[in-house]
Amino acid sequence: MKHTHWVSRLYLLPLALLVLAGCDSTPRERQAAVRQELTKLDTAARASGRTLRRVGRQVARFDSSNHARRAVPLSSQRQQAFDKRLLGSYAGHLSKLTPATIAGAYAQLLRETRALHQNWELREWDYAQATYRSLNEQLARVRLDLPARDEVRIRAWQTEFTALRAQRTAKDLRAVTKKG
Repeated sequence: MKHTHWVSRLYLLPLALLVLAGCDSTPRERQAAVRQELTKLDTAARASGRTLRRVGRQVARFDSSNHARRAVPLSSQRQQAFDKRLLGSYAGHLSKLTPATIAGAYAQLLRETRALHQNWELREWDYAQATYRSLNEQLARVRLDLPARDEVRIRAWQTEFTALRAQRTAKDLRAVTKKG
């Protein structure tokens, strides 16, 4: 929608120049001024098109490499180590978490994620997300018995975890699209 609005303004520029130039100029001078402005617009449009094609190719390569990485199964031993690091004493006992204990597991997960996420590579984020998904699966099983105050806190932690992951994706996309 914004793009269409911007484009419509571009078409109004030559018309506005024609009206402004009409006061003190001849029709040939007005035609030359309009032609010159249209040439500038064409040049800007071509440059924008090249930039969009370049960024599109870079994002496609980024998506392709992410897809290839995610296609490789996670190591169960490394996943267990990641679960232990992120969940502490809750690791290995997710299926036994109750409405009274699940909020503690989310708090532990977020404490560790906040402390470690700056140094994580993409594959480490894959392991962290697997831990997060497992915890969410247990939440789905106990949610109906969860006090509202705990559910609100857990939703806030889920939002923060998702935001940290999205921040990393945005950072990676910025890095990829700034190249070449």
